[in-house]
Amino acid sequence: MPGRHRKTGRNTFALRLTGGLITGAALTATVAAAHAGTASGKPALRQAAADLAVIAPAGAVAKTAANAPARVAPAGTTEVVSLQAARARQDVRKQDARKHSLAKQKAGARQKSAAPVASAQDVINLAEKQVGIQEDASGVTKFQQWYMTTHQAQLTVRRDGGSIADYGNAAWCDMFVSWVGQQVGARGMGQDAYTVEHAKWFQKSGRWGTIPKPGAVVFFAWNGGGTDGIDHVGLVVKDNGDGTIKTVEGNTGNAVMVRDRATDSVVGYGYPQYAK
Repeated sequence: MPGRHRKTGRNTFALRLTGGLITGAALTATVAAAHAGTASGKPALRQAAADLAVIAPAGAVAKTAANAPARVAPAGTTEVVSLQAARARQDVRKQDARKHSLAKQKAGARQKSAAPVASAQDVINLAEKQVGIQEDASGVTKFQQWYMTTHQAQLTVRRDGGSIADYGNAAWCDMFVSWVGQQVGARGMGQDAYTVEHAKWFQKSGRWGTIPKPGAVVFFAWNGGGTDGIDHVGLVVKDNGDGTIKTVEGNTGNAVMVRDRATDSVVGYGYPQYAK
């Protein structure tokens, strides 16, 4: 009748059992029976399920899985997997080695960049080449003009007051020393326009002493007073060995000049970090 499925029974299809388990042919036949009914097919499917329940005892599927032959890995599979693992470990070791090598290169580059590049003689040579340079009619030199362009000028203005323009015709002995150090790349020379603060910077840096080494920054106090009485600075060329030192100084006689100075007017020496 329309709208109803055809009745099916266990004997409608040739279902064969092997060892109590449904064969693939039996499953196919049962599913075919389910779809042979009306358009809805639902009652037929329920009947098919009932048929399967009778034909296939509980646990039959589990037995089938349990009795199924175990899959055997193809010959050589273990060796291939082991080889791939070994190669992976080798790749990791190579990557670690490359990272270690790169780290060493970077560390070496940092050490190289941090190493002093200028010697004391470099500083002396450049300072002596400036001998004869004088102030112009307005009291200006290239040393003051250079200092006004530096970041240090901004810092010293904040510290000491005034304006950057004030350095244009200010006393320039310390600006000369700072310029020389910057031009040759001397490390630990420091930059300043105020001799007292420059001397204190060397003292705080632990590079301060009483020995007139070539290339040292020498600080003078003509009227005594220690560090706070410093009013002039220059660069040591050599110790004359007779209580005097040879120096190169800026802003002495309004020019850069070589001088012989008595050491009794020296407050102390600042020692830049020079290459050996």
